[in-house]
Amino acid sequence: MLRQLVDIAGPSGSGKNAVIDALVARYAKCTRLVTATTRTPREGEKNGVDYYFFSEDDFSRELDAGNILEHRDVKELRTRYGVYKPDLDKRLSEGSVILAQLDIIGARFLKKQYDATTIFLQPENIEVLKSRILARKKGMPEDELAKRMKIAEREMTVDAKEFDHQIVNVEGKLSETVEEVVEILKKEGYTLE
Repeated sequence: MLRQLVDIAGPSGSGKNAVIDALVARYAKCTRLVTATTRTPREGEKNGVDYYFFSEDDFSRELDAGNILEHRDVKELRTRYGVYKPDLDKRLSEGSVILAQLDIIGARFLKKQYDATTIFLQPENIEVLKSRILARKKGMPEDELAKRMKIAEREMTVDAKEFDHQIVNVEGKLSETVEEVVEILKKEGYTLE
């Protein structure tokens, strides 16, 4: 059976995007799953490239229509995220190795429905994570930082245990982390080239 789906998860600032970007740049067969969200786009983000951006009402309509296969409400951030079926179906039909960036809810779904391999990335410690988050979003309000740190601590202490593989993404060692992911994917039977 052709293995196509991989979930690379971790707290905000763990390096998920950097690892996925490196794999997509390195292997033409790798592609990023574009998910749906109700959050507003950040500067430079494009609809259909970074996320499918929906209003609350449109997200609910897509969910009711069966176009959002699974979803999660992140109450702390008043945002919803979900797997957008049209994007997933398109990438599956192309035979790509699809790299998703989903939390534990999405990881469980992809594992059960698509035999996905799940990989959890985390920094060396919580202080490194905090500095990465602050570096990404300068001037973040204290209450938002506190919410993000609370979510991250739960992900690292509880959710991480459910993933097939856990990797510490050490600051300044991204290429080593990418190599570790490549080795895992090869062992798990993915055809990257």
